[in-house]
Amino acid sequence: MNEQKTIFITGTSSGLGKLTAKYFAENGWNVAATMRTPEKETELTAYDNIRIFKLDVTNTEQVRTAVEQAIDIFGKIDVVVNNAGMGTYGALELAKEEDIDWQFAVNARGPINVIRAFLPHFREYGGGMFINISSFMGITTAVPLGSLYNMSKFALEGLIEGLYYELKPLNIELRLIEQGGSKGNSFRESIVWNTHPEITAYDELTSKLRAIMANADESQLDDPMEIVNVIHSLATRETNQFRNVIGATGNQLMQMRHSMPIEEYMEAMRSYF
Repeated sequence: MNEQKTIFITGTSSGLGKLTAKYFAENGWNVAATMRTPEKETELTAYDNIRIFKLDVTNTEQVRTAVEQAIDIFGKIDVVVNNAGMGTYGALELAKEEDIDWQFAVNARGPINVIRAFLPHFREYGGGMFINISSFMGITTAVPLGSLYNMSKFALEGLIEGLYYELKPLNIELRLIEQGGSKGNSFRESIVWNTHPEITAYDELTSKLRAIMANADESQLDDPMEIVNVIHSLATRETNQFRNVIGATGNQLMQMRHSMPIEEYMEAMRSYF
């Protein structure tokens, strides 16, 4: 069996996922990098210790196949990073049924699919670790029109915290990373916005939020390497912190939320818009 540590990462076609895959590969790990369209990938294919697998986390059959293939190739997976995610914003009233389901399917059911597929493997080898990429929006609320995204991340937080009790006796570790906006991330560009041409009640609020997102100062965004370094510290057990809030914005929001009643906090957030 290969003694090299192996990490399995979802959503590696761009952004944090790709950066994490490259960093671990450059630091001596084997990397099972997954993405929906591996045929388009050209950068990660240059690494001898990275193998790419086709995976849409909402497709349980693809999840099982990718996990089985990765185990067949590497023998043992030590760490799994649930990174794949998406966001839909806008008034809940205007959301399409399929977008509501998609939001939950990717951000909450996706990690469930991956975790369930890996549990037999981790049980066989007496342990393992799941590192789950959440958001500070999973432990607080900060902007209007993000109810569905918040729902999905709150669900992920509850899922992982709840799993702690049943997996700890099996030496299977769980970690959460609550990141914020980071540089080099295409999240804003890929947001699905809920709109309706005949309903204008939410137009003013939507316009304000879209303008704020579009004009966000890049210098105020977090360095994605901060997130990668935390993932690495967790994977190598340099730290065993369960929840990891990364970035000034997330930490400021958490401090603010904990310093006042929830009613005051929500009104303070609403006043910005």
